[in-house]
Amino acid sequence: MRTLLSGATLCALLLASPTQAASVYRCVDEAGHVTFTRQGCAPSQTAQMQNAFNPTPSSGKATRMAEPSSQQAKRQRKHTDTETTLTVVGEQDDGCGNLLTQQARRKAIVEQQVRAGMTRADIESALGRPDAITSNNGQTRYRYSAQKGRSRSVSFDENGCVRVKN
Repeated sequence: MRTLLSGATLCALLLASPTQAASVYRCVDEAGHVTFTRQGCAPSQTAQMQNAFNPTPSSGKATRMAEPSSQQAKRQRKHTDTETTLTVVGEQDDGCGNLLTQQARRKAIVEQQVRAGMTRADIESALGRPDAITSNNGQTRYRYSAQKGRSRSVSFDENGCVRVKN
């Protein structure tokens, strides 16, 4: 019976353990940099005592987050208002010298146009499978037969790219 009573007391103590609070110093230097520490601030910094209350998860009501100061809100707004430029370090090479942007390539395929810098796959996406394929000296030509006796041909260089007309 004694063991049961001491076990129940130990469980009650463990479950009812208080949440931990700590005193923290908020140190601000001449440049305005803020540092939080438990050891204290340097003599050249301004010190302010902060009480940190860290409740254990699901130990009670939700703790409301701090509202950002107006100075922080202005700094964030200023950062989003300034125009930033995007720098591409490594870009994808399509094998045809990147003569076309992806947007121009998609537009040409949708409108069934042939543009210099398109690949064989692009041409087949735009015009379908060719009626005839001829190769001569490493250069390939796709021939498309159209209605009313008209035909269309597309020439590719040795890399499989639509040749630039000179």
